[in-house]
Amino acid sequence: MPTRRTFLTTTAAAAVATTARHAPADEHKLKGRVNQSVAFWCFNARGEKWSADKTCEVAKGLGCKSVELIGPEHWDTLKKHGLVCAIAPNGMPGAPFMRGFNNPKFHAELVERTSKAIDQCADARFPSVIAFVGYKWTDPDDPKSAPISTDDARANCVKGLKLLAGHAEKKGVTVCVEHLNTRDASDPMKGHPGYQGDDLDLVADVIRKVGSPRVKLLFDIYHVQLMHGDLVRRVEQCKDILGHVHTAGVPGRGELDDAQEINYPAVIKKLVDVGYTGYVGQEFIPTRDPLAGLKQAVKVCDV
Repeated sequence: MPTRRTFLTTTAAAAVATTARHAPADEHKLKGRVNQSVAFWCFNARGEKWSADKTCEVAKGLGCKSVELIGPEHWDTLKKHGLVCAIAPNGMPGAPFMRGFNNPKFHAELVERTSKAIDQCADARFPSVIAFVGYKWTDPDDPKSAPISTDDARANCVKGLKLLAGHAEKKGVTVCVEHLNTRDASDPMKGHPGYQGDDLDLVADVIRKVGSPRVKLLFDIYHVQLMHGDLVRRVEQCKDILGHVHTAGVPGRGELDDAQEINYPAVIKKLVDVGYTGYVGQEFIPTRDPLAGLKQAVKVCDV
């Protein structure tokens, strides 16, 4: 016959189990050494097409501090959930990675649109804006148009980014130039054949020549692995210019699971070891349940 003590113990245990089953994820369970973010487009443009509010709820529940690459029209939603936009779009229409600073004919529009994005980030107290090298043809939509030489691309990028650097410094917002891969032609968001910033050394050289504390590198682990590999040493070599980091599994830009080749804990640990304190954005394209994949990715990067 159950005693009063047995009854109370059983009831308390049941109450705890029920609470645990229905309570949201506790962000404080993360170690907290890595500031994690969720790339909105990956969960909004494909599959289940999460809304901004849904993405924010999930990110917050998993302990992430940001939803990124999301337009200013959604920033009130981020603030409602206590989140930031770790890196904002630059405001260029279409595929923004095609029209970059390697091509002088886009400089005026890039400076105008990116400066506006910088102002919006400064007002919202968000840290950074994305930027791109651009495609290697004078007409980025026409691969048969005249190519831009590597030397010209380097000089053009330095010149164009210097036009932005002073404004970024004044506003306290960092412009992060992304290195992208040109090897994967299977999907327009898995690789970018024609992108002139596919050499990490070239992008790093441009950033160092600009010489501004507010012009940094967007180190995308997925793209760097496809083009170069040697990830841990690459992090070390770029530690002085790291501005933002992205993740995804290789090959395929899928989840950070055991079907892909990158040793993510080792790479993320290296970021921590070199003193990187910026954001790590989960930018993989879900191939299965997006929530399960995101939970796994956050756990893998919580070193």
